[in-house]
Amino acid sequence: MIEIIILNHLKSKLTEPVSLEKPSAQTGNYVVFEKTSSGKSNHLTSATIAFQSYGKTLYEAAELNERVKSAVESLIELDEIRGITLNSDYNFTDTTTKEYRYQAVYDIRYY
Repeated sequence: MIEIIILNHLKSKLTEPVSLEKPSAQTGNYVVFEKTSSGKSNHLTSATIAFQSYGKTLYEAAELNERVKSAVESLIELDEIRGITLNSDYNFTDTTTKEYRYQAVYDIRYY
């Protein structure tokens, strides 16, 4: 399952908590990601994954986003991954909860 491969890899690369679900009482900096879509072509699978980097300040969210992008791009070192493309990356601050966050969206092709 691609989510488990990514989760284990990010946990080994980042010091901040990484999860598939937003923690209910989390404070500080952390990362949440989710698969937003997937597909298959010629029996080869791919997924679009959105990574959200939360920070206490906008600067901390932006800085964490850059480290998350480096960690995600290092997934290419794994045998299960055959390609990674940055789809988009932007300030995604939640105006309702006033939480600072950035989002990076990747297309990941895997075996």
